[in-house]
Amino acid sequence: MPKLSDVITALEELYPPQWAESWDAVGLVCGDPQAEVRRVLFAVDPVQAVVDEAVEWGADLVVTHHPLYLRGTTTVAATTFKGRVVHTLIRAGIALHVAHTNADHADPGVSDALAEAVGVTVTGPLVPDPTDPLGRRGTGRVGLLEPPLPLAAFAAR
Repeated sequence: MPKLSDVITALEELYPPQWAESWDAVGLVCGDPQAEVRRVLFAVDPVQAVVDEAVEWGADLVVTHHPLYLRGTTTVAATTFKGRVVHTLIRAGIALHVAHTNADHADPGVSDALAEAVGVTVTGPLVPDPTDPLGRRGTGRVGLLEPPLPLAAFAAR
């Protein structure tokens, strides 16, 4: 059975933390690196409903796109929204890992998945990563929508 540290290593190979924006908060939020991981739940936001689902489902790890803590915190008291999330995770022995702008930056990454979901063919990044020799990594995505759609129809998609 893989350990949390093994899973984190695999995630960081796909989405290296150094690709994150300087203001971002990516990586392990809570969890024991030596704990075994059998089930992983992926979600966009680390909200209580997601954590409750992870507990019910028997997840050992929740991986979210958006961070729980983007700025410094002074409390993890269970009387706060974020504190309740952390307490629920820890009580259930569930780890939380965040891959945010580092996962957006990757090729393929979250930006590519979003483009595909709305029918956009990616032609490259909006802001290319100068260290990528293929020019496919970077912030945002530029793409083609075939056939072209009016904005209202695209927004409805």
